[in-house]
Amino acid sequence: MRLPIFLIEDDAAVRDSLLLLLRSEGFQARGFASGDDFFARIPEDPVACVITDLRMPGMDGSEVVRRVVETQGEAWPILVITGHGDIASAVDLMKTGVVDFIEKPFEPHRLLETVKGCVERLTRLAPQLQNRARNDRNLALLTMRERQVFDALTSGLSNKEIASQLEISPRTVEIFRAKVMAKMEAPNLSALVRMSLGLV
Repeated sequence: MRLPIFLIEDDAAVRDSLLLLLRSEGFQARGFASGDDFFARIPEDPVACVITDLRMPGMDGSEVVRRVVETQGEAWPILVITGHGDIASAVDLMKTGVVDFIEKPFEPHRLLETVKGCVERLTRLAPQLQNRARNDRNLALLTMRERQVFDALTSGLSNKEIASQLEISPRTVEIFRAKVMAKMEAPNLSALVRMSLGLV
């Protein structure tokens, strides 16, 4: 799996040496000089690994972590590079979603091993993440009424109960149900429920 690596480091010399190291191992590594620079040009890759320094001018690493976790979740695991004085902060960040932190100064192999661990984890998660992304895209295609029927179906209501709740005829429910199943690419109701639970 060719996993993109996004490196956020304000020290140009450190950034260039780390990019060279990562690229020498076959990773598609891109560098950013700051958190602001990263979010101004944020890539659209469905899965990626983010490596960020903790102390940077402007947006610091903690804010980078918060925003990446909020927008990308587990699809973009985060590694934090930290100085000795920041270890307590790094440990706190692990509770919010950071996969690991690497203390400065660090051996190159330490960084590479951690990145490779992220690749292995994402390789296992990739099919599930891709399915979730497809389900989210399909869900966004539903009209307001179709979404109401989707929510009612996946909460276990029958066609008759949905008709009563939405004040429409059972026949109309059947029509909307068929549209929902088609748009969500669900072969049956069981698959639709699993989609609503994020299980497929």
